[in-house]
Amino acid sequence: MAEIAGDESSPPLPTSEGGETSGAPSTSSPSDTSGGGGGEPSPRTSKPGRKRLVLTASVLLSFLIGLPLLLSSTEIHRSPLPSDAIAALSRRLQSNPPSFPYGLHAVFLRSGGAPSEASVANRIGRDISAQLVDLPNVSNAGNTLISVTVESAGGCSSSSNVASHWRCRAVITADLVRGDEVFDELLHSALGGGGGDGMRVYTVVFVESDDVEELRIVIGKHRHAWVVGKVNEAEVASIVGKVFVKYFMNGGAEEGEPGIVKREFMPVGSDGNIVLSFSLLNANPSDWVYDWEFGKIGERMLTPVIEALRPIANINIESQVLYHTPKSSYSYSDEKLGGNVLSMGDIPFFMWGGVVIWNPPGCSLGSKPHGTLDKMPSQELMETIEIFIGQLRQLFGLKSSYHAQSTDSVTKFITSPKGFAQWELDLLYRHHARSNLLSCITTLESLSSLVQSLPRMIVMDEIGRQVELSLEAAGLAQRNASLGIISATRARALAEDAFFHPSIMSISYASIEHYFAIYMPFFAPVSLHVLLAVMKELKRYRVERRKYSAFLVSQAKSS
Repeated sequence: MAEIAGDESSPPLPTSEGGETSGAPSTSSPSDTSGGGGGEPSPRTSKPGRKRLVLTASVLLSFLIGLPLLLSSTEIHRSPLPSDAIAALSRRLQSNPPSFPYGLHAVFLRSGGAPSEASVANRIGRDISAQLVDLPNVSNAGNTLISVTVESAGGCSSSSNVASHWRCRAVITADLVRGDEVFDELLHSALGGGGGDGMRVYTVVFVESDDVEELRIVIGKHRHAWVVGKVNEAEVASIVGKVFVKYFMNGGAEEGEPGIVKREFMPVGSDGNIVLSFSLLNANPSDWVYDWEFGKIGERMLTPVIEALRPIANINIESQVLYHTPKSSYSYSDEKLGGNVLSMGDIPFFMWGGVVIWNPPGCSLGSKPHGTLDKMPSQELMETIEIFIGQLRQLFGLKSSYHAQSTDSVTKFITSPKGFAQWELDLLYRHHARSNLLSCITTLESLSSLVQSLPRMIVMDEIGRQVELSLEAAGLAQRNASLGIISATRARALAEDAFFHPSIMSISYASIEHYFAIYMPFFAPVSLHVLLAVMKELKRYRVERRKYSAFLVSQAKSS
């Protein structure tokens, strides 16, 4: 029986690809196990391979390369908004509100035959200018061109700054006897009719008359007023200033009242549409049934009003007759007003309109056969619509009527068939333009703040274009205001179209936490295992590399 020598060793086995020995027996004793019993790890006689490490790292690298593609595929499109331009426009509107140019023309019709002198007109003009500067709440005094014309039998002279188309000798003192309405139209003709875009010229005519003991002031339905009586030059500036500021600029607001120019609200939406709905309510049609000829009378009376307000709003009219509509509130008798009335608290659903309670004459239960149909008399309907027009004036911030108020010696107002005098319409046009500019910049600032607070919010290119167009329209409206062109509707409409764009309501503008919550369940499990595998393989490679290095060191020492 052959014996094997103890110093003989088995032949070396072939090494595998990458330098690792396949199936090679360990040169250590059986008791030397790696990490076992506190002994030294088994030495490695061959260089560790990198195939497993490269394979594992390539899987991780494929995930890292695909990450930008994933982010780009889930990217939220955000059109850049001109936030700096919006803030600059807001500051400009606050520091320099839109100011419209005005012309103030004082005309003196004197009965004497002495020729008038231009120096007198210039002196009066300077006095009026000084008076306007001293009056409170005159923000546009510096934007007002003042001119004076003095007319007498001997001639007509004017100051250097003539801003009116006054035609001398077109109106004389004797025309007063023809009535205020006729005199109002004569003044309108003598002033050239006015109108159109550009500077609005307001005229105060002083008619010298010895037949009038007390000073009489009349406000016409166009852009002029007249004063009848004896007025000295010291009183002229005060009278002109009060008439111009209180009525032509502030709409007749009394001291302490806010006035229309300080209101920030206009009952007109961004689309400029208003619907006037008129309803005739029959509470109990079992005994009295009424109809009305609203299409024949009401619309004819309201057509001039609609045309006058067209630069502000596109007004549509609708009417209806409703039966079995009992009242939910009960009226009470008011002897001072001479009828039954309802308080505003009883009808809160009409803050946006008005109510007229009409009691037909002779109306009593059972006084007519059942089912008898009557029509509202034409005169009653006309009076009712006049009340509605007064209520509409109040909605726009004006007084329903000037006739019942104390008016600083103003004895009469000439009413217009349009429901609004021309100087009142000028007030509404200016206030509407200011309100639109304010609403425009407020909406744009809100949109800019909303976009900045939601980084995952979708902002389409159409929204960005609408914002830029709105800024351009607002800037143009502010520049045109100095030329007397009053319009800012497009700026507000574009701003609100951008703010209420349908894409803004998308659910994709969730927070970044929501974004990770959506995609982590798909990629976290696989990515975590790949990352752990790479870390584990890298750790194994380092351990095997240290073993091989230790083997090389031991070989070097033994040699």
